[in-house]
Amino acid sequence: MTDEAELQARVGATVRALREKAGYSTRELARRAGLSQPFLSQIERGVSAPSMVTTYRLAEALGVLPGTLLPAPDAPQVVVVRSGEGRGIPVANRPDAAIGRALVMQPGVPLEVLEYRIEPGQYIAEWFTLPGEMAVYLVEGALDVEVEGWGTVRLGPGDLVSHPASLPHRWLLVDDGAARVLLAVAHPGEARRPPAHG
Repeated sequence: MTDEAELQARVGATVRALREKAGYSTRELARRAGLSQPFLSQIERGVSAPSMVTTYRLAEALGVLPGTLLPAPDAPQVVVVRSGEGRGIPVANRPDAAIGRALVMQPGVPLEVLEYRIEPGQYIAEWFTLPGEMAVYLVEGALDVEVEGWGTVRLGPGDLVSHPASLPHRWLLVDDGAARVLLAVAHPGEARRPPAHG
């Protein structure tokens, strides 16, 4: 098994275990997460890896933090992530999606930090909503951050915007130029308990 294949298998096993613990069928979890049942089955079997959007949707449907769906690292309390390390997670389930690098995203940790190097032509315009607070810091390039009901803010290098992550939001490249972004998400408290099966 390649490292990526092993990781997909472990993620799939975690999703399946959490689904079974919550008492959901694959059909019910797929419905709650807004996914097709065949795609959920592919994730659980380790055939497909969930995108960032799918990870957040599954976590919300299962009542856990997104990092709970990822394998726990065998690491001490102090973790160093070197350049080029960190799990790659596509923004959406499409071939032209930008790939985020998970710097901090693990079970039991309510803080997530991801890096995005977005190239012209890569898809990033997915609308996101999730629990907690978020901050977007632009390292290089230019980026428009659109928050539904609030408007659009243009970021330049060194600029930061923060807002409740529950507000629908998306990113857009400016003038089709490349950008490098750091995203920090603080989820509220510990993992939430799944809703009662009914």
